[in-house]
Amino acid sequence: MIGIDRTQAPAFRQVEHIDLIKAQQHTLDNGISLFSIHAPEQELVRIEFIFANVNWDSKKPLQAFAVNNMLVEGAGSLNASEIAERIDFYGAFLQTDYSYDYSTVTLYTLNKHLQATLPIVKEVVSDAVFPKEELDTFIRNQKQKLNVNLEKNDFISRRVFNHALFADTIYGFMVEESDYDKIVRSDLINYYESAYQPKNCTIIVSGNADDSVIAFINTLFGDNWAKTNPLAENNFSFKAGTGELHFIERPDALQSAIRIGQVSLSRRHPDFASLQVLNTVLGGYFGSRLMANIREDKGFTYGIGSALVSFKDTGYFYIASEVGTDVCQAALDEIQKEINILQSIPVPEHELQLVKNYILGSMLAGLENVFSHADKFKNIYFSGMSYDYYDNYIETVKTITAAQLLDLAGTYLHFDQMEKVIAGKM
Repeated sequence: MIGIDRTQAPAFRQVEHIDLIKAQQHTLDNGISLFSIHAPEQELVRIEFIFANVNWDSKKPLQAFAVNNMLVEGAGSLNASEIAERIDFYGAFLQTDYSYDYSTVTLYTLNKHLQATLPIVKEVVSDAVFPKEELDTFIRNQKQKLNVNLEKNDFISRRVFNHALFADTIYGFMVEESDYDKIVRSDLINYYESAYQPKNCTIIVSGNADDSVIAFINTLFGDNWAKTNPLAENNFSFKAGTGELHFIERPDALQSAIRIGQVSLSRRHPDFASLQVLNTVLGGYFGSRLMANIREDKGFTYGIGSALVSFKDTGYFYIASEVGTDVCQAALDEIQKEINILQSIPVPEHELQLVKNYILGSMLAGLENVFSHADKFKNIYFSGMSYDYYDNYIETVKTITAAQLLDLAGTYLHFDQMEKVIAGKM
């Protein structure tokens, strides 16, 4: 038997194209857009009801969050225990998810149990009751959770950073304990009636999403669900930062949490894919320059990374780490040095090729099931883009040059303009 020569790296082949299972559009009888990503070999279906967060009010900043969390605490004639027990009985899973831009209700169920489980979801999204006892418990638990988190430097640095970038918008509002006291059941019902209605809903079905599944969803959600409360889309504007240092002293801290960054690009911007490559070089994977310098060489931290985040209205770039308090300033200096290098010295070809292979390989590895294909569709649909985005993204990664990365670093990475948040000691 011929052995493997482990002195030679295995041959690799560059990813040329990614075949995505394309979403098919349907329209329910009442106008709701439904998109199906069909994989007939599955016996499982995931149904996501996605609602845009609306009616932002800084005087009532927790409305969307509280409503989404309270949906399964009682709906129609069912209390929280009954909802959970009925879903569990069929081996299904029902969850609610809140993000800054959207709130989601998701059902995972075997196709054979869809007719038993989906009507429960209908109750949740159309007839939630927000019982007072459960609401009081929610408020009490959230206050306790906030107070626990406020003892964590990483949490403090993140919330101060978001506020520095986005001020009192939904992206940057710094919630205080007193904000939970402003939660009133009648306000939640009013918000629910505005946000959780057909004209603010998109349904995405993935798995064994055949015609019978679509027809049953239309039967439940396409005709007798007709809220018409007024709603106002959340729209915000943002400005570049001034590069301030925000220091939150924690006298007993053994580590300082660092978060540095600035308002940046959303996925819709033509430079987004290129900037993703640059971010990967800097801090976007385990072999990045920040990891090699600040973790491997200097030993200042167990981990450091950077990311480019896209929202509906904007995006931002950030670097985050936790370091020993005695090396906090030294870590900041090294971060600045790495950014300066990207602006002055082209990325070597072997490093650039490694990063390209990593990005393309990660994209391919991230498509392990039909739900991953649905997630890729959500990224483009809610950004107002088509599937061409992914072809263009791959082409950008494959062809971008060191000279282009040099220009990008000079255009988008300005350490002096980045907000710098330190929670701990310096």
